[in-house]
Amino acid sequence: MSKFVKQLLTDSIAKRLDGVQYLMLVGLTGIDANKNKNLRADLAAKGIHLMVIKNSLARRATEGTVLAAGFGTMTGTYAVTWGASDVVTLAKELVKLTKDKNLQGFEIRGAVLEGEALRAEQAVEVSKWPTREEQIALVLGQILGVGAKLSGQFISFSGKIASQIKQLTDKEASGKESGDSVPGA
Repeated sequence: MSKFVKQLLTDSIAKRLDGVQYLMLVGLTGIDANKNKNLRADLAAKGIHLMVIKNSLARRATEGTVLAAGFGTMTGTYAVTWGASDVVTLAKELVKLTKDKNLQGFEIRGAVLEGEALRAEQAVEVSKWPTREEQIALVLGQILGVGAKLSGQFISFSGKIASQIKQLTDKEASGKESGDSVPGA
């Protein structure tokens, strides 16, 4: 391949990966063309991109970016995946695919997260983290939980006071009806 063609490919890859902050590296060994096409269509429907890329071109295209760490030590053939709403959602989808019996040969080989290369085991661990939506729900639950507890305490306290006032007025009203005099009066 000529230097000109390599530079065109490098520029094209760099353009596709521009703005990507995380990605997962997967192996597609042994997956036939039809399954590969279906896999790509399923991933695209979920907003996930998959690109098979040559190691040396990937290194050149990501040079000086946060993704460069992932391509420094990788050897062998692999594909790059990115997209979804966050890295956890991406990892969860890819872990599901590794368990699919129709996709034997699909495996997670690593990841790049916040400029750091992760091994395959670490990349699989990312799938066990809460997703962005789950994290937002947890934070909102914690914020609203404090407010709900506080308002519950105010309501119960004011309810106790209102109950005691009602008891006193009922006691006083029943005392006047029976003609009892108030002691000490």
